[in-house]
Amino acid sequence: MKIFIYILIVLAAGLMIFNATKLDFDHLLEGESLVAAICLLAGACAILLLVILQVSQAIDKKKKRR
Repeated sequence: MKIFIYILIVLAAGLMIFNATKLDFDHLLEGESLVAAICLLAGACAILLLVILQVSQAIDKKKKRR
Protein backbone atom coordinates (compact mmCIF):
# COMPACT_ATOMS: atom_id res chain seq x y z
CA MET A 1 0.00 0.00 0.00
CA LYS A 2 2.90 2.31 0.79
CA ILE A 3 4.34 1.99 -2.72
CA PHE A 4 0.90 2.57 -4.25
CA ILE A 5 0.54 5.82 -2.29
CA TYR A 6 3.96 6.97 -3.49
CA ILE A 7 3.00 6.19 -7.08
CA LEU A 8 -0.21 8.20 -6.72
CA ILE A 9 1.72 11.14 -5.23
CA VAL A 10 4.13 11.11 -8.18
CA LEU A 11 1.23 10.96 -10.65
CA ALA A 12 -0.51 13.87 -8.93
CA ALA A 13 2.72 15.87 -8.97
CA GLY A 14 3.12 15.11 -12.68
CA LEU A 15 -0.44 16.28 -13.27
CA MET A 16 0.33 19.50 -11.41
CA ILE A 17 3.48 20.13 -13.44
CA PHE A 18 1.66 19.47 -16.70
CA ASN A 19 -1.17 21.84 -15.79
CA ALA A 20 1.26 24.50 -14.58
CA THR A 21 2.63 24.66 -18.13
CA LYS A 22 -0.89 25.29 -19.46
CA LEU A 23 -1.48 28.37 -17.29
CA ASP A 24 -1.72 31.76 -19.00
CA PHE A 25 -1.00 34.31 -16.29
CA ASP A 26 -2.38 37.19 -18.36
CA HIS A 27 -5.83 35.54 -18.49
CA LEU A 28 -5.74 33.19 -15.52
CA LEU A 29 -9.49 32.67 -15.09
CA GLU A 30 -10.47 32.30 -18.73
CA GLY A 31 -10.76 29.26 -21.00
CA GLU A 32 -8.12 26.56 -20.90
CA SER A 33 -6.18 28.39 -18.20
CA LEU A 34 -9.13 28.10 -15.81
CA VAL A 35 -9.28 24.33 -16.35
CA ALA A 36 -5.53 24.10 -15.74
CA ALA A 37 -5.83 26.13 -12.53
CA ILE A 38 -8.64 23.90 -11.25
CA CYS A 39 -6.65 20.75 -12.08
CA LEU A 40 -3.60 22.24 -10.38
CA LEU A 41 -5.61 22.73 -7.19
CA ALA A 42 -7.12 19.23 -7.52
CA GLY A 43 -3.63 17.72 -7.77
CA ALA A 44 -2.52 19.63 -4.68
CA CYS A 45 -5.59 18.38 -2.78
CA ALA A 46 -4.89 14.81 -3.88
CA ILE A 47 -1.31 15.02 -2.63
CA LEU A 48 -2.47 16.48 0.68
CA LEU A 49 -5.03 13.71 1.17
CA LEU A 50 -2.48 11.01 0.33
CA VAL A 51 0.01 12.44 2.82
CA ILE A 52 -2.71 12.53 5.49
CA LEU A 53 -3.52 8.88 4.69
CA GLN A 54 0.14 7.95 4.98
CA VAL A 55 0.49 9.69 8.35
CA SER A 56 -2.68 8.07 9.69
CA GLN A 57 -1.44 4.63 8.65
CA ALA A 58 1.87 5.27 10.43
CA ILE A 59 0.03 6.33 13.59
CA ASP A 60 -2.19 3.24 13.39
CA LYS A 61 0.85 0.99 13.02
CA LYS A 62 2.54 2.55 16.06
CA LYS A 63 -0.66 2.26 18.07
CA LYS A 64 -0.98 -1.46 17.29
CA ARG A 65 2.58 -2.12 18.47
CA ARG A 66 1.77 -0.95 22.01
